[in-house]
Amino acid sequence: MEPMDIVGKIKEDVSLPKATMFKIIKEMLPPDVRVARDAQDLLVECCVEFINLISSESNEVCSREEKRTIAPEHVLKALEVLGFGEYIEEVYAAYEHHKLETLDSPKAGKWSTSAEMTEEEALAEQQRMFAEARARMNGTNFAKQSESDGN
Repeated sequence: MEPMDIVGKIKEDVSLPKATMFKIIKEMLPPDVRVARDAQDLLVECCVEFINLISSESNEVCSREEKRTIAPEHVLKALEVLGFGEYIEEVYAAYEHHKLETLDSPKAGKWSTSAEMTEEEALAEQQRMFAEARARMNGTNFAKQSESDGN
């Protein structure tokens, strides 16, 4: 029987995308350095174990705070508890950079603009979207229906 290290998953079922990991490994080394395939596989396994370790400790920190969702602060605390305190500043900077990048994404932009709507505007938008969906379900053209409604 296989050890169940991760909820519902056999340890061997959990991995990282090897092609992506191999690319990262190659980018991190000087161009004249080659890495054997076995060494690359070992590095990928080490990364998986590191992620499992940080995830597990983050969960412990989260549980001690009686929270149900692991937050970035829990991950940073886990790094400190596990003796990786020297990386906290760099990890936090990467997290901040990620937040800024996701704010610029089209999906994030969509939600940020709706947060600026008044309640009346949001209600009107919701009604318009319901009408569009209803029109699509009924097989009618929403634009024609809007014109006939006098909108």
